[in-house]
Amino acid sequence: MVDVLDDDIARFVRAVGPEPDETLTEMDAYAETHGFPHVGPEVGAFLRFVARVSDAERVFEFGSGYGYSAYWFADALPDDGEIVLTEVDADELEQAREYMAAGGYDDRARYELGDALETIDRYDGPFDVVLIDHQKHRYAEAFEAVRSAVPVGGVVVADNAVTASVIEFDDLLAAVEDGENTDRDALDDHTRGIVDYLERVTADPAFETILVPLGQGIAVSYRVE
Repeated sequence: MVDVLDDDIARFVRAVGPEPDETLTEMDAYAETHGFPHVGPEVGAFLRFVARVSDAERVFEFGSGYGYSAYWFADALPDDGEIVLTEVDADELEQAREYMAAGGYDDRARYELGDALETIDRYDGPFDVVLIDHQKHRYAEAFEAVRSAVPVGGVVVADNAVTASVIEFDDLLAAVEDGENTDRDALDDHTRGIVDYLERVTADPAFETILVPLGQGIAVSYRVE
């Protein structure tokens, strides 16, 4: 993984932030041992914070992996809250179920195996917080699919908005700065997907978007109208 923050600053952010519980520590160790790309404790703590300040009751994730971000979210939800985890890998989704159960959050989690964009069609809103963290070239499509389900005061968070192993940051920066002058055909699918997503959410007058330089960069869009 290629994080936005250098190692010392990332350590400082972790030291100031909340202490992960035993299950999160185990999940972090799993990611380190297996090279699993998860959002990490800095972003995880931020996601939980977003859920808390927005008084979230329902969360939807486009891509949940083995449940790391969902675990952080779940701790901020009320006992009757709900988080929908989506994953195309059955083994990873089963891992997520085991970790969520270990933390005592299984009762507020719904596990959906399959394409997240097909799953969202089966759910009615509202969703107070949405995390987009699946295929980069489908980020904008995911936003369109869930936009109407996000109420005023709701938040959409997109991971890998700055960098990842598959994103060319120099091309991303040039595209964001140059806008229409960018040769889209010269961008790889992943980078172009992030460009398309950022253009879509920043142009939407119903949302205010900022870029938070944590982890691999997260775009945070707050619904204002």
